[in-house]
Amino acid sequence: MKKKTVLVVDDSEIVVAMASDALEEGGFTVITAPNAKAADKYIHSERKPDLIILDVMLPILDGDKKAKMLKDNPQTKSIPILLLSSKPADELARLVTDSGADGFIRKPFIARNMVDKVREMLS
Repeated sequence: MKKKTVLVVDDSEIVVAMASDALEEGGFTVITAPNAKAADKYIHSERKPDLIILDVMLPILDGDKKAKMLKDNPQTKSIPILLLSSKPADELARLVTDSGADGFIRKPFIARNMVDKVREMLS
């Protein structure tokens, strides 16, 4: 069985490293991008990621805006998207609803919880 691929989009190298380590230990293949524009080469490739984790506050284009664009596109709308942010849970829930994303993870995250959430989304 092929490993599921998770794309982590965050401009913080520390967050990317922590998320990558947790997800790789959880059995996932991880690809990363520092912003939404850089993520496009993975999202629009032949082997699309199985799930995308998008930081809300990104340079160039915020993650919630990128999520809305992906959910409005017939070629990418089925890819599950989790927003990642330190914003309050109620604000994050609103951003999920407004963008069409599938859920959220709050920063700072607990590695095990992130892996569990990704597994839940992909099952």
